[in-house]
Amino acid sequence: MSTIIHQAKDRGHANHGWLNAHHSFSFAQWYDPGRLQFGMLRVLNDDIVAAGEGFGMHPHNDMEIITIIHSGALEHKDNMGNGSVIRPGDVQVMSAGTGVFHSEFNPSADDATSLFQLWIFPKEKGIKPGYDQKTFPPAERKNKIKIVASGFNKEDELYIHQDAMISLGNLDKGKTIKYKMALPENGAYLMVINGQVDVDGKILYRRDAIGISNVQSFEINALEESDFMIVDVPMN
Repeated sequence: MSTIIHQAKDRGHANHGWLNAHHSFSFAQWYDPGRLQFGMLRVLNDDIVAAGEGFGMHPHNDMEIITIIHSGALEHKDNMGNGSVIRPGDVQVMSAGTGVFHSEFNPSADDATSLFQLWIFPKEKGIKPGYDQKTFPPAERKNKIKIVASGFNKEDELYIHQDAMISLGNLDKGKTIKYKMALPENGAYLMVINGQVDVDGKILYRRDAIGISNVQSFEINALEESDFMIVDVPMN
């Protein structure tokens, strides 16, 4: 097993007032040559968007963009004609493909929005852009690992154009669960959303992460009630 630890305190950080962002990998003005990506996972941003603020219309191409809401709401609009508001429990997937313009705003006048946004390189370029979203109730991942997006159509998850799998889990204190890689050659990037877990003898706290590769499976032991995300991606 090969592992790499990314502690929460070592992430990139930018506070623009309307946006308070932490970056697991090099992004915008924060650059670390040792933190460019994990396999096909290029971006994992932990964002807080102030009430009434957001990202204006901007372009993307050849990227799978996955947004997971923790609290508050995010209003999405794009040039494909999609318009929706996503809330806690919702996961949104946008395949930028040949090119898409979109905006993301916090529609609340009072409350901030907390979210993760991930960018994963697609397995082929120049695909037709697409958009989808779905609600995954928290109860579905109680002492389980719930797949929310993948390129495998394993359960009822959203589809992404990569041999990758994004999962969310919640474990009660003292519970242990085994995770199996989607493919033998894949690696997994596990981030603790809240709580404290032990992975391969390494203790991870809130927003700490571990990258794991060269292994078929690993165990997650909750030292307290914990929420976590696993991003399972090809390593090259």
